[in-house]
Amino acid sequence: MSGLLRIGEELSSGAVRLVTDMADEAERLLNETTLRIAITGLSRSGKTVFITSLIANLLAMGRGRQTLPALSALLERQGTVLRGVRLEPAGTQALDWFDAADKIRDLAGAQPHWPPRTSDLASASLTLELSRSGPMRLLGSRRVRLDLLDYPGEWLLDLPLLDQDFSQWSAATLALLRAEPRAAVAGEFLDFVAALDPTAVADEAVARRGYRLYLTLLEQARDRFGLRWLQPGRFLRPGPRGESPMMWFFPLPGDGPAPSGSLRDLLARRFVAYRDDMRQNFFDPWFARFDRQVVLVDVLGALWAGQGAFEDTRHAVAQIAAAYDARSRSRWLGLSTLKRVGFVASKADHVPAAQRPALESLFSAMMAMPGEDRRTTTHRAIAALRCTEDAVHDGLPVVLGVPLGEERRRPFRPGHIPSAPPPPGDPFWSRPFFELPALRPPLIDPDGRDGLPHLGMDTLLAWLLEDAL
Repeated sequence: MSGLLRIGEELSSGAVRLVTDMADEAERLLNETTLRIAITGLSRSGKTVFITSLIANLLAMGRGRQTLPALSALLERQGTVLRGVRLEPAGTQALDWFDAADKIRDLAGAQPHWPPRTSDLASASLTLELSRSGPMRLLGSRRVRLDLLDYPGEWLLDLPLLDQDFSQWSAATLALLRAEPRAAVAGEFLDFVAALDPTAVADEAVARRGYRLYLTLLEQARDRFGLRWLQPGRFLRPGPRGESPMMWFFPLPGDGPAPSGSLRDLLARRFVAYRDDMRQNFFDPWFARFDRQVVLVDVLGALWAGQGAFEDTRHAVAQIAAAYDARSRSRWLGLSTLKRVGFVASKADHVPAAQRPALESLFSAMMAMPGEDRRTTTHRAIAALRCTEDAVHDGLPVVLGVPLGEERRRPFRPGHIPSAPPPPGDPFWSRPFFELPALRPPLIDPDGRDGLPHLGMDTLLAWLLEDAL
């Protein structure tokens, strides 16, 4: 008899759990919306600081601070009240945790410094609790959950590789290496390739040697000339798995199928393995789930580095934008969830207020694509963490900032910012280039309770979240 009672109790308990789970799921479907927002950027564009600022300012806004006025105005127009914002606990996720509080402590320490760069996937989640208006208010408040994904910007450069084979990639890459400014650092590698017989039997020592030479020239192109269109992206930022044998390849000329067992056959197979690994372990599981994407670009750094760096950055963002556009229209995303993409020129606080419209115009002209839908794509110039102030010095507009390692503010004037990309041969490129020194973060609360000073984060977030709010 006791056994029957125990079975009955277990059945009853199971039924209660089932009903409870069904009720919880129904409540989530009715009251919770989840937006998955991926945030990346070309190298040195300030992505980590952007995510930190986004989290800190939303949390401060949830505490009643006016940190994001454009977002507050949007909610007011919609008759919605923000009741609170909470940072969800890390839970059991497999990805690294994006610890915004730790990043703020870096920025606000006794010796302020910028947080380290992203080396792998990381995530964090915020939940916004919002009031309802009209008849729906009877259902109580609703929740908008923002799942933020952070990943190395270098990996984004591999998105166009998914539609190429080894021969196509090799031909395009070798053509770039033979042209300036890459030619200045590619000589040893190109001489090495010219001496090879691609149809010879594969030699692992030769493959490794070619890979090392190719990696070295990518590093030099980045560090000496500020170039950004450097593929494969994981060569420069391999992530926690580090270097693996599938990465031991380099561009090699040749058309058609490679002879089995040849050097070109080995490199082609490694290219395919690398491409498929990026597709299966990064692009497919993550890109297919994005609802929003933010891509940051250091336009000023490229402009000040000269025509070669500027045109290279322009090419990189154009290729990325084209890849996004193609994939948002293809079956690769199934019923595409990618609704809005924001391309952002970062570090807008490095130029005076009078020049910021020109910076945004320059960036829009760089990004312009035929047939682009401005309802789903935007181009903006912002500063996720403002570390300068506007001023006038000797009758000219300047920004005031404290260089890293110094204690006193100094005036800086970056010179002319064109409102459109100067064409090759334009006198602009013959002028001396200006490089603003690395500036110290502003004085902020180590707990970030009042948010972080910024330029334009509020208008960008209002656009990104408008339809969901």
